[in-house]
Amino acid sequence: MQFDATTAVITGTGSSLPEHSLSNDDIITAGNLQTTDDWIRTRTGIAHRRRIIPGQATSDLATAAGAAAIASAGTPSVDMVLLATTTPDHPCPATAPHIAHRLGLGTVPAFDVAAVCSGFLYALATATALIRGGLSRTCLVIGADTYSTIINPNDRDTAALFGDGAGATVLSRGILTAPGAIQAIDLGSDGSGHDLINIPAGGSRHPQHQPPPEPTSHFFHMRGREVYARAVRHMTDSAHRVLTRANWSPETTRAFIGHQANQRILDSVADRLGLPTEHRFGNIARLGNTAAASIPLVLADPTVHQALNPGDRTLLTAFGGGLTWASIALTWPSATPHTKSPESSCKTAPTPTHQARSQTPWTPS
Repeated sequence: MQFDATTAVITGTGSSLPEHSLSNDDIITAGNLQTTDDWIRTRTGIAHRRRIIPGQATSDLATAAGAAAIASAGTPSVDMVLLATTTPDHPCPATAPHIAHRLGLGTVPAFDVAAVCSGFLYALATATALIRGGLSRTCLVIGADTYSTIINPNDRDTAALFGDGAGATVLSRGILTAPGAIQAIDLGSDGSGHDLINIPAGGSRHPQHQPPPEPTSHFFHMRGREVYARAVRHMTDSAHRVLTRANWSPETTRAFIGHQANQRILDSVADRLGLPTEHRFGNIARLGNTAAASIPLVLADPTVHQALNPGDRTLLTAFGGGLTWASIALTWPSATPHTKSPESSCKTAPTPTHQARSQTPWTPS
C-alpha cells in the first residue's frame, strides 16, 4: 500500500515503563533457571527488563503512555483510540474503551488490535486507513503489554526474554511531505504457523473451566528456533516490499527500528537489508522484548530523537504470533517525546471534550 499526497502523520509520541527493573541474575534466581547472565546476553542481547508490580495492569501503562503522547502532540483530545496488546486487562471486554475513559475522551470509538508482536504496526496501519478514509481526524495508537502476567518464570526458553511497557503515538491527517508521515505499508500473515507462538489454554479451544491439556498450558509458549528462522525471513521480505512501495533504497534509509525480540534477529534482518550499524536503533538490552510496545517505545526514546532529524527516512518492521508480520515506511517525526509513570496517568489525563465533540460533529472534507 502506497499513498498519495494525503496520509496520516505522527504528531506525538509517548511512553510509560514500570519502575521495577530486573537483571538477568534476578530472573535466573527467581525461576531457578539453568542458565547464566552471559548466555542470555549472548543469545538475546538482553541485560535488564521492567516488570509491573501486583495491582498494576496493562491499562495502567497504556493510559500513561497515551496521556504522554497526547501531551507530546499538543492536542486537547483525540477522536479514536486503538490498543495493540496480547495482555488485555480482561478477556472481555476490550481494554481500549477503558483507556479512553480514563483519559477523559468520552464516547470516542476505541478497540483492541490482536496481532501479538506485530500488533502496533497493524494498529498503525489501521489508524492510517481510518484517517485517510475520513473516519478519524486524530487517532491515538498504543502498544502495551505486560508479558510478566503470562510467562512461566520457570521456563528457560521464555522467562528471561520479556519485559513490560507501553508506547503510544498520536496520528493526525496531514501531507506526505510532513515529518512523521506514513509513506507505505506492508502486512502479512501465515496461519499455518499458529502453534509456534501461543497460549494453548484459556480460549474457546480449551476453556478455562476445563482441565488444561498440559499443566503449563495457560502460560505463553514459543518454539524459538522455528520462530527465529521465520522471523528473519518474513521481516526481511516485508521490509524489502515496503521500501519498494515507498520508492526508497536501503542506502537512503536513515533509521531501522525492528520489533525488539532478539538482537540476533534484528542484526540478521538489518544485515540482509544492507543497513549499517549506525542506522539501527533499539532498546532490547535494557527493556527486553516488550512485545507490541517495543517499536513505539523506541519511537518515543529521547536518545533516538537526538540521533535523528525530522524527515529522516525510517523503516519499521515486526514479526509476531499468528503468524503475522508488518513493515511501515515513514519519515521521522518532529514531535518531542513525553513519558509518564503509570501511577500518574489518571491525575494527568486531559480534560474531557466529548460534549463539545457531540455538539459539533466533524465531517471529512
